[in-house]
Amino acid sequence: MAGVMNSQITDRWAIYNGDSMDVMREMPDASIHASVYSPPFAGLYHYSSSDRDVSNARNYDEFREHYGMFVQQLHRLTKPGRCTGVHAAPIPSSNSGSDSLFDFPGDVIRLHEENGWDWIARHAIWKEPLAVRNRTMQHNLSHRTIVEDGALGGVASADELLIFRKRGAAEPAAHPTGLDYYAGSEQVPADLLRFRNWTGKQTENRYSHWIWRRYASSVWDDVRLDHVLPFRDAKDPDDEKHVHPLQLDVIARFVQLRTMPGEVVLTPFMGVGSEVYESVRLGRVGVGIELKPSYYEQAIRNLAAVDTDNLEAEPLFAADYADA
Repeated sequence: MAGVMNSQITDRWAIYNGDSMDVMREMPDASIHASVYSPPFAGLYHYSSSDRDVSNARNYDEFREHYGMFVQQLHRLTKPGRCTGVHAAPIPSSNSGSDSLFDFPGDVIRLHEENGWDWIARHAIWKEPLAVRNRTMQHNLSHRTIVEDGALGGVASADELLIFRKRGAAEPAAHPTGLDYYAGSEQVPADLLRFRNWTGKQTENRYSHWIWRRYASSVWDDVRLDHVLPFRDAKDPDDEKHVHPLQLDVIARFVQLRTMPGEVVLTPFMGVGSEVYESVRLGRVGVGIELKPSYYEQAIRNLAAVDTDNLEAEPLFAADYADA
């Protein structure tokens, strides 16, 4: 396959170390049931020195043009009536302490609508302010800032999962026994556990209904923010400090709601394999593409543990209050 440096293909996943556009161009029309991924954030971060890395665009217009090509390819590959989920967040203009924000999620929405997708949902993923401060060193996100000048105070902007559906009739992503797994931080009430895998009337399935009420919320404040795949061994010395994977709870919710077991879920920016890992763990077939060799190798290590369920989440930041 053109542009592929390495690959690992099994009956449960197919992952490629190469250029996403090269791989996707060789995939057949309507060959995937869904996709979920975190794109490069409009040049805010740089993931590699490769001129094929869309994060290395010279300016935002060039980034938007290149990212638009990915959106078009995903539209071609997706079956009619099925979905893509895109992780996005507002982008600060700088880190000067008096920054404005660019509405990157809003532009992602416009770009998808321009390319034949319908925008159908937007989930805000709550983030703890001090943890964000310690990870990003955002200058205007501190108690000290509001003491000195509250007009400059920043916020811990929520991450967002944007859901789009390709127009057209499709086979439904049906859940005849409801939702049977909760991905989140809350404790499922003990009296609801007897309804798990309920085969009676779904109007009586209190376990699935309890999960659905949390998943259907526009604000996800029960995502385990530190529940991520191991990634530190994949970082090169010149990697930027921010690099970390998307939370597994976010991925699981999309995969559970928008697909059925056995269906194909693609991620064109695989990173360390989080989307593939969670898709496979939930009984789907995962397909991932990653340009950076060190991330690809970490994805192989992570997928090797998919059946052991003993991957420990890595702490993303220390709770250090001294600089708050």
